[in-house]
Amino acid sequence: MVTNHYCEAAAQVLVGEGFFRVDSRPARDFGVLLLRWLAGQQRSHELTVLDGMAGCGIRSVRYGLEAGATELWVNDADPERLPLLDQNLAALPHRPGLHWQTSKQTIQKLLANFVLQEKYFDFVDIDAFGAATSLLPAALGAVRLGGVLYLASSDGRSFTGHDRAAAVRRLGAAVRAQPCSWELALRLQLGAIARAAWAMGHGLRPLLSFSEGRTFRTAVQLTRRPAPQEEALLGLQAYCHKCGNHWGTSLLAWKSLGLCSCGAEPVCSGPLWRGPLQSPEVLSDALALEQACAPSLAPMALKKLQRLINDPAQPAEAFALADLARHLQGGLPRLEQLLAALRAAGWRAAASGIEAMQFRTDAPWAVVLRLAR
Repeated sequence: MVTNHYCEAAAQVLVGEGFFRVDSRPARDFGVLLLRWLAGQQRSHELTVLDGMAGCGIRSVRYGLEAGATELWVNDADPERLPLLDQNLAALPHRPGLHWQTSKQTIQKLLANFVLQEKYFDFVDIDAFGAATSLLPAALGAVRLGGVLYLASSDGRSFTGHDRAAAVRRLGAAVRAQPCSWELALRLQLGAIARAAWAMGHGLRPLLSFSEGRTFRTAVQLTRRPAPQEEALLGLQAYCHKCGNHWGTSLLAWKSLGLCSCGAEPVCSGPLWRGPLQSPEVLSDALALEQACAPSLAPMALKKLQRLINDPAQPAEAFALADLARHLQGGLPRLEQLLAALRAAGWRAAASGIEAMQFRTDAPWAVVLRLAR
């Protein structure tokens, strides 16, 4: 078996011959930060982690080395991965209370067994290929109340509206392509998680949502019950190809979606999540746990995290500068100047942390167009 050594933060692993992406380091960095934050919220000293689709096991190694995990269940469905996982995990320190085990089951069978055994984890990491929506009931069923589900999907065509039939099958949603496709995909994924949690009688608190274009990653904290009016955060989003306007409404008031202010009929997507995409408070607290002498965040991840902290993710609609320029039939406006003009006029405005050169504002679209000109 051909193996390659790879070093990342405190971890040194063999990556083997299976699928591995160096570019996914920000996702691994954020997982470490969230687990550290969760450790600070726990009343007990135990911190149990399920790495359901582990690959070479680098995330689990980092959870043990950098985030204080006490129990690691590390699984990959490929039985040929097991010797590699055991070898990489053997490098974890022999500190009191830390133990780990590996398995080679399909994620569906593994999660079903945990639900039957009523075994719960504080942190469930599912780094899935394709759409992970079919895993949601069992994955949430393995999360302890107050724990975190860290989910990734890589089905870009369905989630961004480029395969509408597949979106209906996999998401139970109508999805139409629009300029801010990453945010659309993340909100659809959060909407699916919310529906699965509500069906179990629980609620959710989004902690982190981001994408680099290949995968859509979401971390949510499972709450005992939905917050008041949490159901109103599930809704529909409209986009007007004629003038570039975005707007939306709660599913409870879907009749109010209506036509665009320009009179054109929009394309609509949903149901999707219209609430916050992340918790700036949690992300700031997690960032404060970074150790200057041994940082876990790579510079790229730190820059991305700071953008997410500064993005209120409200209103729920984002606008792309390139699309704005297309409707202005002119040059690309400077984002900083446009945001300053909107704020000076009394409107809320912020850069999107999800994708560069995008912004959100509560100003009517006609006002945005006028100020951009």
